[in-house]
Amino acid sequence: MSTNSPFADETLAGCPMGKLATLSLADPLLYSEGDYRGSWERLRGLDHLAWQQVDDRRGFWSVVKYDDADRVLRDPETFTSERGTMLDTLGAQDPAGGRQIPVTDPPRHTVMRARLQKALTSKSIERQHEMIRGLVRELIAPLHSGGTFDFAQAMLALPVAVAGVSMDLPREDWPRLCQLLNASIAAEDPDYQVPEGAKATIDTAHRELFAYFQDIYRERRRKPGDDLISVLITTEVDGRAMAPGEVMSNCYSVLLGASVTTPHSPNYVMTEQIGTGLLDEWAADLSATPTAVEEALRLASPVSYFMRHATRDVEIRNTTIKAGDAVVVWFGSANRDEEVFSSHDEFQLRRKPNRHLAFGIGPHYCVGHTLARATLRILFDELLSNFTGFEPAGAPVRMRSTFISGYKHLPITARSAA
Repeated sequence: MSTNSPFADETLAGCPMGKLATLSLADPLLYSEGDYRGSWERLRGLDHLAWQQVDDRRGFWSVVKYDDADRVLRDPETFTSERGTMLDTLGAQDPAGGRQIPVTDPPRHTVMRARLQKALTSKSIERQHEMIRGLVRELIAPLHSGGTFDFAQAMLALPVAVAGVSMDLPREDWPRLCQLLNASIAAEDPDYQVPEGAKATIDTAHRELFAYFQDIYRERRRKPGDDLISVLITTEVDGRAMAPGEVMSNCYSVLLGASVTTPHSPNYVMTEQIGTGLLDEWAADLSATPTAVEEALRLASPVSYFMRHATRDVEIRNTTIKAGDAVVVWFGSANRDEEVFSSHDEFQLRRKPNRHLAFGIGPHYCVGHTLARATLRILFDELLSNFTGFEPAGAPVRMRSTFISGYKHLPITARSAA
C-alpha cells in the first residue's frame, strides 16, 4: 500500500483524483489545499476501516462513520486517551498522559475536570454574557468602516480574549498567546513555523506557553481569585492538590480548547455561506441562532480528529483492531455521515435533531462547550443585527493543520445595518 494514499484498499488506489486529493490523511497540506472532504466521503463508502501508513513504523486506523465514532469515544476502557490524542504523538507516549485532562482516562479524568465543569455551567456563563458581547463588538467594529476586514484573524483572537478574561490573563498577553497556540496545532503552517521546522515550532510554542503559565501559577498561588486557573490550583486529585506541572498543563489545555473550538464555525459560515441567501434569512429571524450555531459547528467541525489507542483486540466495521493500534476518529467525516444527517452537506438553519460530534461525545465531551456556544450565539447575533451585505474581498486561506479545520485569513466587507 502506498503511503501517499488515504486508502488501505488497493481497489480504490487507482481512482481518478487530483494529486492533492490523494495526499495522506496525516499530511496537513490535504486540509489546507486538498480535497479532504472527498477523501472522507470515499472512506465512508467502505465496509471496513482503512489503515493509513504514515511511515515504515507508524500508522493508524481511520474511523469516519458516525456510529463507529460514537462507539470509540464512549468506551475509554477499550480506547484509551492516555497514550496521546494528537498525531504528533503517534508512535510515542504522550508525556502529559494521566496529568492533563484530555489525555487522562476515567475515573481520574472525571475527578480532574469536575470543578472546572462546575465553573463552566450555563448559569455561571450567563454572568459573562455582557463581557463576551463587549469583546465581540470590539473585535468586529472595524467592519463599520466598510473597508476590507480580515474576519478570520478577528475570530482567532476572540476565544483567547474570552478565555483570557475567564482565566484572568493580562490583556497585553493575548496576541502572543494566540500566536503560540496556533503554532502548537499548526506547526506546518508557514505563518507559524519557525525556521528550524515543525518539531521545533511545537517545542518552542510549548516551552514558551508552559513558562508563561509557570509565572501565572506562582502569582495565582499567592493571590487566588475566582478565575479558572485558581479553580485548577485548588482542585484535588487522589487526595492532594494538583502538582504545579499538572496545573500548568491543564491551563494550556483549557486555553487551547477555547482557541480551537470557537473561531472556525463563524469562519466557515463567512466563507461558504456568503451569497447563498442564508445570512439574510438568518438575520430576518434571529430566533434561529441556537440551531444555526449547532449547524455551523456540525459543518465546520473545527477539531478535525482525536486519536485513541486500543487496549485490547476489538472489531469495528468488519475490521480487527489489535491491542496497541492507534485509532483516529475524524469528526468532520462523522458529522457529514449520510446515514445520520439528511442532506448532509446542506446548511439547515433549524436542523433538529442535530447530534453532531463537534464537541466530542462521552467522558471527554468538551468541558468548555457552554462557553463556546454562548460566545458563538452572541457573535452571530451581533454580526447579523449590526451588519448586512457581507461580501468576500479576497481569497480565503486555510490553516495548514491536520488537527484544525479552518481559516487563518478571510477578507470580507460589510455595511452597517440601518
